[in-house]
Amino acid sequence: MTPEEEPVRDTDVIVVGAGPTGLTLAGELRLGGARVTVVERLAAPTGQSRGLGFTARAMEAFDQRGLLPRFGQGETPDISPVGHFGGVRFDYTVLPGAHFGARGIPQSLTESVLETWAAGLGAVIHRGWEFTRSHRGAGSDDSAVEITVRTPEGTRRLRAAYLVGADGGHSPVRAAAGIDFPGTPASRVMYLADVVGRSLRPRPLGERLEHGMVMAAPLSDGVDRIIVCPDGATPGEDAAPVTFAEVADAWLRLTGEDIADAGTQWVSSFTDATRQASTYRRGRVLLAGDAAHVHLPAGGQGMSTGILDAVNLGWKLAAVIRGTAPGTLLDTYHDERHPVGARLLANTRAQGTVFLGGRDSDPLRALFAELIEYDDVKRHLAGLVSGLDTRYDLDGDHPLLGRRVAPRVLVGPEGETSTTRLLRPARGVLLDLADDPAVRAAVAPWHDRVTVTTATPKPLDDRDDELAGLAALLVRPDGHAAWASAAAGGEGLSAALHHWFGPPARPAPPTGDVGWLGRPHHPTRKADPA
Repeated sequence: MTPEEEPVRDTDVIVVGAGPTGLTLAGELRLGGARVTVVERLAAPTGQSRGLGFTARAMEAFDQRGLLPRFGQGETPDISPVGHFGGVRFDYTVLPGAHFGARGIPQSLTESVLETWAAGLGAVIHRGWEFTRSHRGAGSDDSAVEITVRTPEGTRRLRAAYLVGADGGHSPVRAAAGIDFPGTPASRVMYLADVVGRSLRPRPLGERLEHGMVMAAPLSDGVDRIIVCPDGATPGEDAAPVTFAEVADAWLRLTGEDIADAGTQWVSSFTDATRQASTYRRGRVLLAGDAAHVHLPAGGQGMSTGILDAVNLGWKLAAVIRGTAPGTLLDTYHDERHPVGARLLANTRAQGTVFLGGRDSDPLRALFAELIEYDDVKRHLAGLVSGLDTRYDLDGDHPLLGRRVAPRVLVGPEGETSTTRLLRPARGVLLDLADDPAVRAAVAPWHDRVTVTTATPKPLDDRDDELAGLAALLVRPDGHAAWASAAAGGEGLSAALHHWFGPPARPAPPTGDVGWLGRPHHPTRKADPA
């Protein structure tokens, strides 16, 4: 074997793609103790921003890792309470905690924040390294995966325990693994441009006109993002990139406004092609983000869904690599996220039909406008688009199981903390809400993976309390409830801990009593403050 072919065995996971999904996954893996190498075809970030914000649930996920202040808008980015579904506007705050998302945050900033975070945690990120092939169907043997990458210095082989394709809708990793990508081909084409120097009238949620739909929103001083969706525009047979002249002509036909002499920073196009990988895992190869699902970008859900794929996968993959959980834990990634992706594809196709279907869709739009007057409909659609109503199908009867645990302030012996703050290290969290020694004793053998907090939730004034009546709650590192009990004693807790966190560690902490923020404490000495 020549030096250029010799495998480099210095990482646990290879992530292909340094977009928001791949970078989020890299950070999550490092928090979980796994070594990760990210390879990215582009030598440098493009600075272009297809996405301009993220959903309410993605915002919560970033907050769980302490990332929100890094976006430069303080502890809480600017959010939009009013959104739409298929162009029909309504107030998302009818659902407690919901909003239309953090807006005005360019994808380039999101990628920069995530890359700085992941690299600061120790992720190795190689730009200008292009995945070219895998060996023996992307899985070299039963214990590793081996790939070839093209680098500025020549061809190299990399070897790792797992390979994750976060490399976009045309994913070479997906193709190399032989994973099918069924769906519906594009039936319409839409144009995008960042226009300089025109101060266009804002149309942030889109405006339906006689011959199509247009959107416009300011990106910065003197720069506006426009999207043009002419009725009847179909994808061409050639792959030639769209020109600004074409975009300006379509804008003029729909709005009557001439922008042909404006400057531009970026021009692109997109379609309503809708596809989903048949499986998110094949052996030691996994898919996330656009590599797993592509769709019409309605409601700004795509990037956020990829980020949440990564948050679901990262802690599980890291636990398997550390040997604290069995490899079967990775099957829950597909089981949980594939239905989320399928639901995403269905709702974006529905929105495309309503908003972009031309005059034939006028009756459907009118019906939607009637239905959305009902609060139950608003709550359903707000939960769907915001991601806050995602529920994984877990065993158990409690209504909170599988759902995300909404951010809550907790009051303990040393003051206040929050569910969000407790999730910062990407560990499991056991909320002992009834000061139950039996619960604390049951979880003690998992002290290396689960933080125990004895506290009571701060009362709520503005919504129903999902924690009311609970004695204890086990929260996974991704913020979803894994076990809940209204009775003292912790029945079923040990089984849930085995399932999600693997066999217990030995030895347990010095005492069976684990206190505030999970630190072992002694009756004569207070735990250190968080």
